Amino acid sequence: MILKNLKNIISFTIITLFFSQFTVLNNDDYPSLTKFKDMLFFIQRSINKNAVIYELNELKSGELNELEPIKINWINYETDKSIEPLNYIQLAFAYGLNLKILNKEKKSYYFNFVSFKKKILYLIKSNIDKKYHVYYNLNNKMFILQKIHIQIEGGTFWVPKVKYLEIFLNNTSNNEKITEKIIP
Repeated sequence: MILKNLKNIISFTIITLFFSQFTVLNNDDYPSLTKFKDMLFFIQRSINKNAVIYELNELKSGELNELEPIKINWINYETDKSIEPLNYIQLAFAYGLNLKILNKEKKSYYFNFVSFKKKILYLIKSNIDKKYHVYYNLNNKMFILQKIHIQIEGGTFWVPKVKYLEIFLNNTSNNEKITEKIIP
């Protein structure tokens, strides 16, 4: 009886350790994403090291592509580190954007995610550094969006159970880092 219980405990521990390496990542476990010069922000999920990168989409002339100002790519860090555009399902149901012109003359836009319509984001050229940034409104103040972390715990491929979102922001006036946690 004791031997059987010990075997069960050891088996459970081994299974738990084996599966936990695939489902729980700390912020320190993610690869650095600093090599993308036109990156606006990125999304990482708790279930693996892969990332979705949102980059400024410029024409060869260096001008903003007004028809598609943000390009979205998937980086597969779990296998071959390949960079690929999102497929139809990823764009239509998860990571795609609903983008509209805010000011045609200033080439500024507002948008939301197809999967999270509650929050409006803004693609605006900064008066300070003359670069485009994605701005996030928190308590009636605008912050630069750096990254989004999605904590997924359970669910299915089509309907993952999102426990919370962490939104990492930068205060442009004092360079303070701010995090907002959203529980959907």
